[in-house]
Amino acid sequence: MEEIFDAAIIGMGPGGEVVADRLLTAGKKVVVFESELIGGECAYWACIPSKTILRGPEVNIEVSKVAGASATPLDWEKAREYRDYMARHLDDTAQEQGYLERGATVVRGTAKITGPGHVTANGNEYLAHHIIIASGTEPATPDFPGVRDITAWGNREVYTLTALPASVAIVGGSAVALETAVFLAGFGVEVTVLNRSARLLGREEPEVAELAHSHLLGLGIAVHLNSSVASGRRGEDGSSILTLRGETEIAVDAVIFSTGRTPRAGALGVAKAGATLDGSGNVRVDEHCWAAEGLWAVGDVTGIMPFTHVAKYQARIVADCILGKERSASYDGIPRVVFASPEIAAVGLTLETAGQHGIDAAAIRVNLPAAIARPWTYERDPQGDLGILVDRRRRVLIGAWAVAPQASEWIHVASLAIRGQISLEVLRDMAPQFPSYSEAYLVALDKLWSTEGI
Repeated sequence: MEEIFDAAIIGMGPGGEVVADRLLTAGKKVVVFESELIGGECAYWACIPSKTILRGPEVNIEVSKVAGASATPLDWEKAREYRDYMARHLDDTAQEQGYLERGATVVRGTAKITGPGHVTANGNEYLAHHIIIASGTEPATPDFPGVRDITAWGNREVYTLTALPASVAIVGGSAVALETAVFLAGFGVEVTVLNRSARLLGREEPEVAELAHSHLLGLGIAVHLNSSVASGRRGEDGSSILTLRGETEIAVDAVIFSTGRTPRAGALGVAKAGATLDGSGNVRVDEHCWAAEGLWAVGDVTGIMPFTHVAKYQARIVADCILGKERSASYDGIPRVVFASPEIAAVGLTLETAGQHGIDAAAIRVNLPAAIARPWTYERDPQGDLGILVDRRRRVLIGAWAVAPQASEWIHVASLAIRGQISLEVLRDMAPQFPSYSEAYLVALDKLWSTEGI
């Protein structure tokens, strides 16, 4: 008899791993397919190595502001060694063995869906009651004259560097671009950010973009807005020369592209299982992450919110649905973080998107050093801002942002408030720890009461 699996998981990044873990724990028969490394982009070339290597520059920036302390030169070799340890030296042997010991079938190779419940890889066919697509994305590389003549890197090349260049140009103004800029500048690399639009972090509030821009300049990072690359060429000294629209030229050792990613779904054959792709190539899913009968998709390949924490969340949704505990995904209150210095965090709607939804919204901004004690105990000459956005009619929080130390942690107060639709009255009645950055929410709400009459 042909072997039939309960689930076949295509792609073993964070989303695929969470589905696999939950189904295996429930005693299900699982086959997993991975063409690269178990753990995916996040574990080896993105989240883990980037946040690990950012810690040194972050600490030095913080220490330079602490009374009685001073920054010290960073040791790239030691930092690199620890980065490689955290990225498992690009070796997933232990991960594969762990899945085998739990009873999973692990298939190394490129998988393709050939029909409902049918997956092929390496010339073999596998049958499963459920197929979960977790194939992720790949970098979207700009195409301009001379792009193949320059030294061009994506995140994989950057976060596996052995030796650091003297200078780089980063093309893009996203979270990845900013984090990469802070990391490299912290290790003494001359960094220039080239963003084709009028502001960084274009999907966030304008105030966030302005603060991010200012902080990058404070770190010695050059920022060029409204700058598009027209062409590239190799200099006589081996440098990579970019010509920008307007004829300005920039010569650097390497060019880093941080210009978005595209879904890895087109070659999977999802149509043969009844699924469809949207105009950007993402797998269309419903509120259960269901794509077609017996077919599900999680993570970046869905195009909903390209974050690791969303992939893991969607994976929990899918696993529960497969196990008979029907559950719907909600994307309200999902935080967005840039691990720069200081951190940049946001959640919910912006004033612009609230208007597009027809919401009567009120925005309040609080300068943290002027409002609470914690910034002063944390650093000398402190900086930091918090913004909140509320729905006047429903009297709930609908958005928030913070540019301040540890913002990635205390943005979750706003995240929970938005997700739980906690009333402004309840939020205003909380008693935050003193001293803490979370006190700023109370200050913002008091300001809202006094200025907006809410």
